[in-house]
Amino acid sequence: MDDKLKQAYLYDFYGEMLNEHQRRIYEDFVFNDLSLGEIASEEGISRQGVADMVKRCEKKLEGYESKLHLVEKFISVKNDVERIHTLTEQFKDSKEEHLVEMVAEISNDILKLM
Repeated sequence: MDDKLKQAYLYDFYGEMLNEHQRRIYEDFVFNDLSLGEIASEEGISRQGVADMVKRCEKKLEGYESKLHLVEKFISVKNDVERIHTLTEQFKDSKEEHLVEMVAEISNDILKLM
């Protein structure tokens, strides 16, 4: 998974656990693509302070993920749903019963995660 997508997922799942100041700086750097200097000027802090804040936020978000694995589970379920979609499209064309069994197996795997 590319780094920007990973950061976006981590923020989507755990961003609310950052305080307002951390969220604002992290969003400006990661999502609004502002430079360290631009953010520092806006926030009235040093470039190094912004860099440190971004690193701390990344570590905090990754720490939540290492404990909770919500992003990992989401991506796993997303991939399984994509496989189910593909199998159902194949079933429409072929009417092969083994495809229904495969869908059932995948859906059971998803239910076990919940």
